[in-house]
Amino acid sequence: MDAKIKILLLLTLLLTSYSFSQEEKIEKLDSVVITSSRIDLPFKENSRTISVITSAEIQQNGATNVADLLQNVAGVDIRRRGTAGSQADLYIRGGGFDQTLLLIDGVKMDDSQTGHHTMNAALPIEVIERIEIIKGPAARVFGQNAFTGAINIVTKNNLENTVSANVETGSFGQLNGSVTVGKEFENSSIIAHVGALTSDGYRTNSDYNNTNYFLKGVFNKSKQPIEMIATFHDKKFGAENFYTTNTTFHEYEETQNSLVGVSTTFKTEKFKIKPTIYWKRGQDIFLLRRDDPSFYRNLHITNKIGVETNASYTSNLGITGFGLDVSKVSISSNNLGERDRTMANLFLEHRFKIGENVDVTPGVAVTYFSDFKFHAFPGLDVGIELSENLKAYGNLGITYRIPTYTDLFYSDPVTTGNENLEPEEAFAQEIGFKYNKENFSATIALFNRNSKNLIDYIRTDTDESVFTATNIAEVTTKGLEVDGSYTFKASSFNQTLALGYSYLEDDILNQNKDLSRYSLNTLKHQFITRFSSQFFKNVRQNIIYRHAERTIGTSYNVWDVSVIVDVNKFSFTVTANNIFNAEYIESGFVPMPPSNILFGLRYRM
Repeated sequence: MDAKIKILLLLTLLLTSYSFSQEEKIEKLDSVVITSSRIDLPFKENSRTISVITSAEIQQNGATNVADLLQNVAGVDIRRRGTAGSQADLYIRGGGFDQTLLLIDGVKMDDSQTGHHTMNAALPIEVIERIEIIKGPAARVFGQNAFTGAINIVTKNNLENTVSANVETGSFGQLNGSVTVGKEFENSSIIAHVGALTSDGYRTNSDYNNTNYFLKGVFNKSKQPIEMIATFHDKKFGAENFYTTNTTFHEYEETQNSLVGVSTTFKTEKFKIKPTIYWKRGQDIFLLRRDDPSFYRNLHITNKIGVETNASYTSNLGITGFGLDVSKVSISSNNLGERDRTMANLFLEHRFKIGENVDVTPGVAVTYFSDFKFHAFPGLDVGIELSENLKAYGNLGITYRIPTYTDLFYSDPVTTGNENLEPEEAFAQEIGFKYNKENFSATIALFNRNSKNLIDYIRTDTDESVFTATNIAEVTTKGLEVDGSYTFKASSFNQTLALGYSYLEDDILNQNKDLSRYSLNTLKHQFITRFSSQFFKNVRQNIIYRHAERTIGTSYNVWDVSVIVDVNKFSFTVTANNIFNAEYIESGFVPMPPSNILFGLRYRM
């Protein structure tokens, strides 16, 4: 993209951003009920650091996938290897990609093989109602994988009687298409989606061909509603230098991820119980040389079958939440072997008030692993209402993660697992303030995490080429996060300015500075600003600026812009990413794409 065009496009967006449709409805955070725990609470009543990406923000954003949405949240580090989320690792507050739990409508999508596959389960944005980001230790609420936080993708309940289609094309031979259908019947409703994202790639061996399918149905609405969800994601992509720097290798990968779940909710005035049964399957094929499968090939197939029941009871003493989750995971792999694990999680928490302004929520999770036995994760949340709109809060808790099968058993010429690994543990603390009003919301939080036995891949000797999974002795992580969003009027129109900043400091570099494989790329400073507005009645626009500085000293600045023009039932979109052509790497050895543009056409009837 020519530099003059880039500058002109950015200036035009800034100058025209002072008009926003009066008809635009502002989605108030205090009306959003956070559903990612057993005790459902409005956003402003929670005593934790929670960010919400609302449906309005998803529509305004020019992102084509969940990874691109999450990278605009302070404290969340999405380390991508290319476009369209072909592979993206999820980090919260400096934790590893195995330490963040992804949920879909409350169903845990942890992968026993490796956290590299976490984002493979992310849904197409067309079917997402909102995304709840819970930062900090969440083991007592979700179990062992929520070491540094959890992300819950909440799907839409219905789309009435609608059909929408989307077609996009642009740089690197990108061609995306999708169809979403919503249908209401007398006693049921269905949402169906099918989509494909393809590209020739922006560098050697970076092409991809991704497809996704989604089906959600609600049945027996008039009596006892039953929800059914089914998802399937298939990704095929060139993985050039994803794991090595060898110029003779042209790596290639195929992944599949699917989920089938059925749930219902029984409610009385004081009691709510939600049972869920689910099956999650994953498949990963990796070739070290794309055109020579016999040279080196890994095939992993994982399955998880689970039954979970969550409940809450309201009494004069407060609200008691409790739940039981029993699941069995298994893996069949030519590298990791044939293995299985049985897990059981028991959760208990109780929220009560002291006077009118103080809420206290102690809780504990007790977990059993057939190969790591029993463990308990206690925690405590406390909130103090300082005024109608201002709240102080604090929480502390013990959090935990058992090793993945990759950590324990993986082996290749330069990497080896370790069957003697101990589980990771941490004691985390946080204090913060949140302010929430109709046009303005802000959160500031200070946190500290004292970890031990963190797992990293380390060479014990610089002359050795093999990285071995190892428990690092102790790591202290501390940080600051600030988030704010302000909606204001200019010339009678609404506009939204959002800012986020996070600072992170840990002493992991002191452990093994030259030899650590995965832990040297933490975001030390992260600043994000988003300006969303609307040009006249039918033109919407979005400007996003991201600054990142990592602990190894590298830093970069990235600008993205998008414009949406609505004409009757059609929407024309233009999305320009990295418009000033910043050179940067988010993960490993893979440079991110240069300046690129995507044109789209959406239709809704």
